[in-house]
Order: sequence, then C-alpha cells, then structure tokens
Amino acid sequence: MLHSILERALGAEKAEVCLPAFSLPSSVSIRYNPSKVSSPEEELSSLDILKKSSWCSWGRDLSSRPVFTLDPLFHAGCYYVQDSSAMFPGMIFRKELLENHLDSLGRPLRVLDLCAAPGGKSTDLASSLRDCLGDRFVLVSNEVMKGRAAVLSDNIAVWGDPNVVVTSCDPSAFASLEGFFDIILADVPCSGEGMFRKDQRAREEWSPELVELCSSRQRRIVADVWPALRDGGIFIYSTCTFEEVENDGIAGWMEENLGAEPLLGRKGGKKMEENGVVTTEYGYLLVPGLVETGEGQYCTALMKKTCGHAWKKALKPLKGDTSLSGFKDYLNIGSEVLRAGDKAVGIPSAISGEVGTLSALHPLRRGVTVGTLKGRDLVPSEDLVLSLAYAGNAFPQAGVDRETALRYLRRDSITLDGQPRGYVVLMFKGHPFGVVKNLGNRVNCLHPLSRRILMEI
Repeated sequence: MLHSILERALGAEKAEVCLPAFSLPSSVSIRYNPSKVSSPEEELSSLDILKKSSWCSWGRDLSSRPVFTLDPLFHAGCYYVQDSSAMFPGMIFRKELLENHLDSLGRPLRVLDLCAAPGGKSTDLASSLRDCLGDRFVLVSNEVMKGRAAVLSDNIAVWGDPNVVVTSCDPSAFASLEGFFDIILADVPCSGEGMFRKDQRAREEWSPELVELCSSRQRRIVADVWPALRDGGIFIYSTCTFEEVENDGIAGWMEENLGAEPLLGRKGGKKMEENGVVTTEYGYLLVPGLVETGEGQYCTALMKKTCGHAWKKALKPLKGDTSLSGFKDYLNIGSEVLRAGDKAVGIPSAISGEVGTLSALHPLRRGVTVGTLKGRDLVPSEDLVLSLAYAGNAFPQAGVDRETALRYLRRDSITLDGQPRGYVVLMFKGHPFGVVKNLGNRVNCLHPLSRRILMEI
C-alpha cells in the first residue's frame, strides 16, 4: 500500500528512494521560544541538540528523544516539541507576511489558525508575529473539538503570548466576521500518509474511502471559513498527506470556485528544489527520505481576489473594570483588566478592539489570566507568571532544583526554606514555571490540575 501511495504522489523513481525511510525511526526536534530563550545551546543544554532545523531559525534537531515531561523548562514554555517538517508552514507564513507587506497595515494584523490543536503551529505563528510586529497583532487559535481545545488552551498559556485568543468554533462560525482576517492558516484534518512512519494507527485507518471523505471535508472547511478572509488576504493551506486530491486538488478547487490566486508552486511561479522539497503544481511537498529530517507535509498559499469580503464594522474595544485597575501593576504592558466570572483577565490595550470584537465567538482564553478573585484579594494564576506580559518583580522568586520543580509539577508537597510567607514564584534555571502560597512549614500549590504530571519521577 505505501509503495503505491508514494508512486502515485511522487512517481516511480522518487518512490523507490523514499520507501526505505519509512522503516527508520522518526527524527526528533524542538522549537524554542525566542521570547524566553536567547541562547538555546546554553539554556537548553540538557537536550542533545544536533543542529539547527531546516525550516525555522528557532528549530533544533535532537540526536535522541529525552523524556520531555520530566524537563521543567518544557513546562516553563521555553520550547515546544514539534516535528521539523511541521515547521514548514511557519516558514511559508513568515515569507508571505513579509513579501506581501502585511507588516505595514497601520493596525494590528489579524491572523486565524483554524485547526490549531495541540498548538505547534500557533506557537510558531505567535513567535513569528511578535518577532516581526511586536504587540501589533492578534492571533486566533481555534480547535473545534472541545477536548483538544482544552489541551490547546493550556499549551498557549504555557507558551505565554498574551496576544493569542483561543476559541473552539466550527469553521462556519467565522463567516460572521466577514473580511476580518488578514491571514488564515488551515492545517486541515487529512488521511495522514505523512504520519505513517510515526503513527501505526494512521496506517491501520487509511483507505481510499478515507481519502475521499477527507477531501470532501477539506472543501467544506475551506468554503466555510473563506468569507472571514479579507480581499487581498493570504490563505495558507497545509496537510500531512501525500494525496493529490487532498493537496493540489483542494488548491485547484479554491482557484476555480473561490477566486483564489496561487502564490506558490509551478502555478505561482515559485519553485523550491532545495533540501529535498518537491515542487507541485500549487505548492510544496515534504517526504521522508527526500527531506533530511521530519515526516510528511504539504503546504501552499493563495491570495484572495476581490470578491466583496472586507471588514466594514466598527471594532468593540473592551473597557477594564476600574475596581481591578490595581492589578495592572502585575503586567508589563498597557492593558485593560476585566472581570470574567471569578477571574481577573488582562487584555493588551493594543488589541482591545480586536479582542472585544472576537468576544462574539466566546473565547476559551484571551489575554492573560492574572488570577482568581477572592473578595478584594487576588490569588495569582500560574498563567500570569508564564506570560510574556508578567512584570517579573510582582512577587518574590525562589530558584529550585529539578527534583523540587518536578514535585511541584506533580502537585506533590514541597517546602521552601528561607522564603517569605505569601505568594512566591518558582524559578528553574532562571525561568518562572509556577507559583505557590508559602505558609512556612508547607505551601499551597497553584499548579493547574489539567497540567499535572502523572508519570513517576
């Protein structure tokens, strides 16, 4: 089956070259957080870094796979574990962002990552946007499946960018935001041949019927969200399949039916032959055995021609709760602090209008969860100290060793000798990763249950 799939996608000659790679172990790579880590080879020295990844300057290929769960720096949001080929859409995003001058709109750039869980591409986009635009962007990270959306929300909180909004909506829900987004990335569900080496279940579940089902679903997803992209906006489409009907077939359908202009591949006049990338009619295909590391990935980009989709409504800026204004001191950015149930939430002032407009989607996460309100007092949130917006001097800090850090992350009991009573931020190798209330002979752990380590230390 695999040989016939490869032969159909690549031709007989390339298929023979690629086939042996699918019996080899998968490569291992990470992408570090440039807002938290400046020198990965030094700060992430516990990882066996081999070399820089091909598609992202923040990516690193590893020589072996450590137990990431037992690394406190992973829980501090210092890096994300991501296949190197999965970084390729992020590279395309960065190129389109700059080449189409989307960094000079005179307002915050609006980006949607439509099928975002568990968060690899969203954290990549957030780093790229912050590197290019500072705080002049809003990224909506969406996942329709509620369980996966909860994981996505946790991963976004750990990464720490306050300009990311997490939603859990069907693609059709975004049609109400006609012409709102400048860039949409859709890494859509697919038949998954690109994961055959890494995921035995993908092999077992594959069938020609699944390919047709996925192709139909992909057209529906793209058509549903298309109105939310403004005229002249960029649509980045990616999959982890080799099937033409799910890749170039969808791009061709978009050109013919939606008024999309191809930007990449032979149609777009942009070939890419380096590093083993296969140029297709509309985009690029990465296949194990041709690319040095990573699994399968397809990516293309198309521009939306003028068809009357432009955001014409006024934004709805959020206004902070004046009774909570004192909590702004916990943040290092201009912000509006709102009351959301029993939570105090800080929204960056630079994107208050965009976030307020997005409230119609009932976000799971927006801005920074500063903490839980207890009368007039605030119990600080772990999300606060993980955030890039955290004012680092708001609470005392305590550096701890690896064993103590892991005990906190398991929600086991710990003590902090020599530390003041009250709220204390826990640090590991200079990076905040948690917060406790120190009672002297014991501490109250504020690590969220959904992020608790379950494995034995």
